[in-house]
Amino acid sequence: MDIVFEVIGWAGTVLILFAYLMLSIGKLENGRTYQLINLFGAIGLLINGAVHAAWPSAILNVVWSGIAVYSLIQLVRKRGAQPVTPPAHTP
Repeated sequence: MDIVFEVIGWAGTVLILFAYLMLSIGKLENGRTYQLINLFGAIGLLINGAVHAAWPSAILNVVWSGIAVYSLIQLVRKRGAQPVTPPAHTP
């Protein structure tokens, strides 16, 4: 069972590094996709940290996940606040 938690932890590491790399080289913007990748990466590292009682890492990833969730909520609210332009009617 330990191998499962190791794979989860490494997958989380890869996700966070991938998101940061793509953001840094301009291939990804700070939006929904970036925040979702960060969220899933942080959850993977949180699980791994908790299983290994690596509490500083686990707490860091609780906060990291919280930031991602907060950012996603803000994106949803921002999108909901934007006026919807009806399609142009052409006869």
